[in-house]
Amino acid sequence: MTLQVITLSIYPVKALRGLDCSSVSIRFWGAEGDRRWVITQPDGTFITQRTVPALARVQAHPTATGLVLTCEGSAPCTVTCPASDIPVKTVRVWKDLINARDAGDLAADWLTRHTQTACRLMYMHNPDQARIRTIEQNPVPVSFADGYPLLIATEASLDDLNARLKQPVPMTRFRPNIVIAGAEPWAEDCWRRLRIGTAILRISKPCARCIVTTTDQEHGDIPDKKEPLRTLAKFHRTAEGIMFAQNAIVEQEGHMTVGDIADVLEEGPSNLLP
Repeated sequence: MTLQVITLSIYPVKALRGLDCSSVSIRFWGAEGDRRWVITQPDGTFITQRTVPALARVQAHPTATGLVLTCEGSAPCTVTCPASDIPVKTVRVWKDLINARDAGDLAADWLTRHTQTACRLMYMHNPDQARIRTIEQNPVPVSFADGYPLLIATEASLDDLNARLKQPVPMTRFRPNIVIAGAEPWAEDCWRRLRIGTAILRISKPCARCIVTTTDQEHGDIPDKKEPLRTLAKFHRTAEGIMFAQNAIVEQEGHMTVGDIADVLEEGPSNLLP
């Protein structure tokens, strides 16, 4: 069965609405333009939709010099990448402390107004070095993503989940970078290495899901506080959590385009097994 990429997405600002792309360049730290920015509390602690669902209503559009932030019913906000002489501050994403630069008061005030939460917008100026995580006993650069450079999902697994739900949910609830069609449901649990375009990816571990999957990624509200997690928990979980999609690291940088064939180079037993 032919596996094919049907969606490529980036999230220019962590926790804001995703942006679909026709093609992306893949770096060791993730997809080009993905999660180079993060919204934080004034003390530098990251903010996500887990506590501020309204972030889903805001979208970031990359430009040659920075971003344009948009939200329905509001004037856009143009943000410029902080200059190299802006002092470096510390951002906390989970347990990681990361050097980043503040994007200024204009962006902070705009986001504070739209989220009703005091915040700052921070920029990762050096994604190759700013955050190095130990993954599979190796140092891996990672953007402001939760923990891994990339997230891969399959259309068939979402279809299987939706067949069990009273109200189907879109793939946007799970915020993947790469969506692949043509697989059997949950085949991704057995994938180990993939070639897509000129990039080679290694599946690291399944992705534990949280309350963000209950948030409508267009309107920023929560239609059902229990779904899809309640249903997913009945059949696709481990001791580490409720799982959907697979975290991946980059073995070989490259370029991929919607429509590319995904070639499974290595498989193994399901990584949901104890």
